[in-house]
Amino acid sequence: MSKIRVMTRNLIGVILLLFGLIGYGYADNPGDATNCDIATHEVALDGGVLYYNQAGQGPHALLLHGLFAQKEQWSAMLCLLSAAGYTAIAPDLPGYGKSADFPLADYQLENQTDRIRQLMEALGVHSFNLAGSSMGGAIAALYVERYPQQVRSLAFIGSPLGVADWSQPVKEAIYQGVNPFIPVDIGQFDLEMRLLFVNPPAIPDAVKEALVKDYVERNRHYQQVWDIVNLYDTLLDRRLRIRVPTLILWGDKDQIFAVDGADRLQFRIPRSKQVRLPNAGHLLLLENPVETAAIYVHFLKTGDNVR
Repeated sequence: MSKIRVMTRNLIGVILLLFGLIGYGYADNPGDATNCDIATHEVALDGGVLYYNQAGQGPHALLLHGLFAQKEQWSAMLCLLSAAGYTAIAPDLPGYGKSADFPLADYQLENQTDRIRQLMEALGVHSFNLAGSSMGGAIAALYVERYPQQVRSLAFIGSPLGVADWSQPVKEAIYQGVNPFIPVDIGQFDLEMRLLFVNPPAIPDAVKEALVKDYVERNRHYQQVWDIVNLYDTLLDRRLRIRVPTLILWGDKDQIFAVDGADRLQFRIPRSKQVRLPNAGHLLLLENPVETAAIYVHFLKTGDNVR
């Protein structure tokens, strides 16, 4: 239980730990390609120290997590990309996970892109593939627009912030005064799990209570971050200045953002390819890592993404 207590500071961290106990990322074969050696490194940037996980050797793929998440969300994908011949890097974005000491201003997505640029410069990586989940997808798109010469390809791994409307279940919760992403009781926590996953993981009540306690005790911080990030709720709802090959991977049972947002996003990005993943929700990288990685690797290896 001590390992669980260590991870209770972060929602996704606890879920990932539980996946490790009940079948990591729903792929419960300990010998499969979702398990590998992952190294954690740190680099000092403007405003704080950024931590990142890395696995594999080959062309670089940078993976950006979503709101209130952390780098471990990508662990299965790191290993699958490593097995496919890539160097996969997943940072704790400034303000999240172990990279928690950055100022509040760095939650702005423009500042997130600046810190990512500093990270890749520190690593000596000047050309890479870029992918993001949820908020990470919005950051990735903004990065491509700001630093197009650095990015070989772009991938949205699940629906991104900024293009589609909230799903009807999310709207109904908000209309009732409930923010399902900042749960203040176990009922709201269970609602969040049902929205994020097609098949929610079984989480012990003691862990749920610890998570809810953290959300309650640090509610002002979570609300501040939520308010900043939601200023970008239409960031991608325009003609985007993205000219690199782009993959739009969207779960057909996504209950966070409306599924028809995939068509709207494809319309706004030339050279984009859309794939709807059957029986998949919002967190494809966690719930469907093998299928998701296979689609992403195929996209990377087709040659369409080489400029």
